[in-house]
Amino acid sequence: MKPYTCARIWRGLLTPVSCAVLAAVLAAGQLAQAEAPDTKAPQAPKTLGDYTINTVAEGLNLPWAMAFLPDGRLLVSERSGALRLVKDGAVSAPLTGVPATYFKGQGGLHDLKLHPDYANNGWVYLSFAWGSPKENALRLVRGRVKGEAFVDVEEVFTATPLKDTPVHYGGRLDFLPDGTLVMGIGDGYNYREDAQKTDSLLGKVVRIHDDGRIPEDNPFVNQKAYHPAIYSLGHRNPQGMAYDAKRKLLLSNEHGPKGGDEINILAPGKNYGWPVITYGRDYSGASITPYTEYPGMEQPLVNWTPSIAPASLIVYSGKAFPAMAGDLLSSSLKFNEVRWVQMQGNQAAHQVALFKEVGARLRAVYEGPEGALYLLTDAKNGKILKVAPKGQ
Repeated sequence: MKPYTCARIWRGLLTPVSCAVLAAVLAAGQLAQAEAPDTKAPQAPKTLGDYTINTVAEGLNLPWAMAFLPDGRLLVSERSGALRLVKDGAVSAPLTGVPATYFKGQGGLHDLKLHPDYANNGWVYLSFAWGSPKENALRLVRGRVKGEAFVDVEEVFTATPLKDTPVHYGGRLDFLPDGTLVMGIGDGYNYREDAQKTDSLLGKVVRIHDDGRIPEDNPFVNQKAYHPAIYSLGHRNPQGMAYDAKRKLLLSNEHGPKGGDEINILAPGKNYGWPVITYGRDYSGASITPYTEYPGMEQPLVNWTPSIAPASLIVYSGKAFPAMAGDLLSSSLKFNEVRWVQMQGNQAAHQVALFKEVGARLRAVYEGPEGALYLLTDAKNGKILKVAPKGQ
C-alpha cells in the first residue's frame, strides 16, 4: 500500500479536512490481524414461515424508540419530544417533566432504555438533541416514570464539542454485561473530520457508567489528547446498538453517505475509518476518499451499497421465530423493510427483506418478552405493529 499523503486521500472532497489530524491517525495505524476463515460449509438462506401483522397502537408522532415495562405497558419516545405510555392500545398524554428537546432536522427525542436493574431502581435513560440552532449536542439523561410524569431527572452525559447542525446525532444506547452503557454519537455532518479527532466526541461510540462517570478501563483513559469516554472512533452516524450475549459481541449499524451503510462489530479502541475509508460517495456523487480499507482501520461486518438507511438493530433470541435465533434484524427507512441478516458463526451469510407489505418507513424493530417482533413506523401518525407467527 502506498504511504499516506493528504492530497491523495482527500482530492475531490467538498469539505476541507484537517490533514494534520488525519495524518497523525493514519501514521499510527497498523494492519489488524486477519481473522481465521470460517471453514464451515455455507448454509442455505432461511425462511421465516407464515406470520400475522397487527396494530398495537397508532396516533404516535414520529415514534423513535420503545421499551417494555414489567407491568405490560409500553413506554414510547416520539422524536417530536413526547414520552408516552401505551396500555391495551390506548396512548397516554405526554408525560410531564421530560426535558425540552431540540426538534429540528434529524434532532429530537431519540432512544430510551431501561436500566438493567430497573425492577429495583426504576431508572429510564433518554437520549435527545439538546440546545439551540447555533449550539446543540446529543444529551443523555435518566429519570423515573411515576404516574404520568417523568421525575427525578438527572443529566448523565452531553457530547462535546457543541455544533451548529441539526443532523447526525446518533443516539442509540445499550448496556453491557458489566453494567456500563454505550452510546453512539454522530459526526454532525459538517464535522466529518471530527470522527478522527481524538479530543472530540463527534463520530464516536462512548462508554460510561450508569451515572455518567468514565470507566477506568476505557481504552484511552490517561492517554494524552484522547477524550477518556471514547470506546471506538471513526463513525459517521450510528443508528443501532445491540449486545449479542451469546457471541459476546457488541454490534452497531450506521448510515454511510451515498452508499456505505454498515454493521460493525465494535471493540474497544478500534477505528472504524470514517471518513478516511468508506464504500460510499458524497451525495453530490463526488468521491470522499479513494480508500475502502487502510491500515489500522476496521472493515464492516456488513456493507450496504446502495444504502438502506438502517435505523435500529437487534440480535434475535426469542422462541416465536426459531429460524431467526442468533440473527440480526435492522429496520430500514429507505426500503420500508426489516433486513434479516442471517449469521453463520460470526459472519453474515445471507440477507432477507421482511415486512415490506407494511408500506411505511420502519424506524425500529424490537423483540417482545414473548418473542414476537414489534415495529415502529416513522410517520406523524406512527404505529406500533406486532408481528407474530400465524395462529399465535
